[in-house]
Amino acid sequence: MPENPITSRRSLLFGAAAVSAGAALTACTSNEPKKQEAAATKAPSTDSTDNQPGTPVTIGFAGPQADHGWLNAINQNAKDRAATYSDVTLEITEGSNDTAAQIGQVQTLINKKVDVLVILPADGKALTQVGLQAMKAGIPVINLDRIFASPQAYRCWIGGDNYGMGLNAGNYIGEQLKDKADAKVIELAGLDNLELTRQRTQGFDDALKNYPNIKKVARQAAEFTVESGQAKMAQLLQAQKQFDAVWNHDDDQGVGALRAIAQAGRDDFLMVGGAGAKSAMDAIKADNGVLKATVLYPPTMAASAIDLARTLGQKKGIGGLAELEIPASITLYSAVVTKANVDQYLPTGFN
Repeated sequence: MPENPITSRRSLLFGAAAVSAGAALTACTSNEPKKQEAAATKAPSTDSTDNQPGTPVTIGFAGPQADHGWLNAINQNAKDRAATYSDVTLEITEGSNDTAAQIGQVQTLINKKVDVLVILPADGKALTQVGLQAMKAGIPVINLDRIFASPQAYRCWIGGDNYGMGLNAGNYIGEQLKDKADAKVIELAGLDNLELTRQRTQGFDDALKNYPNIKKVARQAAEFTVESGQAKMAQLLQAQKQFDAVWNHDDDQGVGALRAIAQAGRDDFLMVGGAGAKSAMDAIKADNGVLKATVLYPPTMAASAIDLARTLGQKKGIGGLAELEIPASITLYSAVVTKANVDQYLPTGFN
């Protein structure tokens, strides 16, 4: 995970995968129609005024190993967005959570002399040097989500807002409980050794300061997996016989949390999820359980990274902005999805 306040979604979530650097490139996509994977998040189709074909651009994409719903959606978003452009060729690596393997994959893309690189590093600090290598070779880098240790290693950073996730989750819960005396909330966090988890908790705690009637009475850290979510939620339910709301940092581990809640026969509180999984949005829309909202950490950022890479490769700026160049950084907003707006966000939900 990035070691920077504007950091990542999941840095070293599931440990290093022993992937050989020699197995670097597994796909090359261009403008030929592709059958999209049904399980992936679909980014809204681009309606940019700059959507007309221009200078051909080859984009190298080095993303994560798709061992989690959100990570798979990141990779698929990049592929799907590139396929919408007739002037873009995408060179995509196999994806790895092993830093040495990913460094080798990026170096292969550098040697292929792609025009622009989009990199979601397994570890931002560990891959900083290869980002610097690309920039020194004249290949601009779009750093996706997990930020490099030096701004010299990328031309533009785009990613999510972990603090904002916690803040918006806390404010939503606060508004639901603001008229309840002595309200109690609990928190099902992610991996505590990750900066992103600490940022989400900090945002949540700061939001709750706006509601003096609400007290956080318990917190458990899970591991962003279904199994850990179920186990840790079961512990919270056993320890807390009465509370009014729970914020779960991650919709994948939320699947397990909801299983534990169902097994305990509890329905006396509301739950807010995190990230924006389709299963969570479906449950919010059905409105027949405790899950009432989820706070987005949108994997559509990968599609936007492709847009930025194309624009950068064509030496253009972003339509609607006065500047002639793309920005140096873009932090995405963590919207709260509820029953009132779920239809708007459902197309971006990931499996």
